[in-house]
Amino acid sequence: MELFIDLEKCDRAFAGEVASMPGGEAVRRCFHCGCCAAGCPVREIEEAYNPRSIIRKIVLGLREEVLRSDFIWLCSACYNCQERCPQEVRITDLMVVLRNMAVKCGFIHPSFRKQVELLAGTGRLYEIEDFDNKKRKKSALPMLRKEFPEVRAILEKSGIMAMVFPKEAGKAEEGKKLPQEDERGPS
Repeated sequence: MELFIDLEKCDRAFAGEVASMPGGEAVRRCFHCGCCAAGCPVREIEEAYNPRSIIRKIVLGLREEVLRSDFIWLCSACYNCQERCPQEVRITDLMVVLRNMAVKCGFIHPSFRKQVELLAGTGRLYEIEDFDNKKRKKSALPMLRKEFPEVRAILEKSGIMAMVFPKEAGKAEEGKKLPQEDERGPS
């Protein structure tokens, strides 16, 4: 584990880029009080997960370390952190911003890839079994469709399939690089 921050690797535009996106606006307000981590149910299970640390790395400009991190994918979206934050940092929304940035840079977590695969296959994250529909029928509820092919069409049309599965889209290496400084907007 590297204990020192190499200033040469810091990207001073990163925090500004995050702050320019809906959900990331208040990232610089964080004064690292730890209220977010204290109320986080994920942290109770995974001690290494710490939203405060992720925010600190954003402010320091550790772009690649943040976007490559598994931790940005662990947020359970319970919103406890947002409700507790005295600085009104929208931490749950911030994690969504970071995930979106990571995917655009080609850092796609296996859990996200699997979710897209499931959605493309059936249109659902959870398969509907005959058993489910039998239970619904007994309760006089309408049957559920097992497949939604229109979801795959949406994933393809929106470009998500090409981002998550670039080889299938013929863009194997395009999505694997971080944007260069001249490709990013102003900080």
